[in-house]
Amino acid sequence: MTALYKILVFIHIFSAILGMGPGFILMHVVKPAKTMTQLKYAYAIRRQLHTFTMIGGTLLLITGLLMGFLNRSLFQMGWYVTSLVLFLIALAMGPLVLAPKSRPIKHLLETYKGEDIPEEYTRLSNQLFRYERIENGIFLIIIALMILKPF
Repeated sequence: MTALYKILVFIHIFSAILGMGPGFILMHVVKPAKTMTQLKYAYAIRRQLHTFTMIGGTLLLITGLLMGFLNRSLFQMGWYVTSLVLFLIALAMGPLVLAPKSRPIKHLLETYKGEDIPEEYTRLSNQLFRYERIENGIFLIIIALMILKPF
């Protein structure tokens, strides 16, 4: 294993921790909110955590592909190809599914007057969180594939 490859593995693992870790708790940050002020603050924290997820996810993709180009045999391994395909699916969920589900919540947070959390938020957040759970499940499968390399 070359020094460059070892560095890429290090960055890849570090990126998984720093990027995916916060991604697993995004929905849990907002759940305890009892008032609209708390909910708005929780979403501000969520946005900040999402930055780590975006940076970590980008580094994961880049380092994973670079490792594949340095070790071309990875592209012939089922666990690597499956992980890459699942990662691209999860990545595409951001703009195709999660962003459209997030927009009405963002609009509600910006325009709603009052301290009580409206029922509409609960309905909208449940829809968003359902897809976030699916995405988290995909990431857990990817992590398992990376660790176990079953095929």
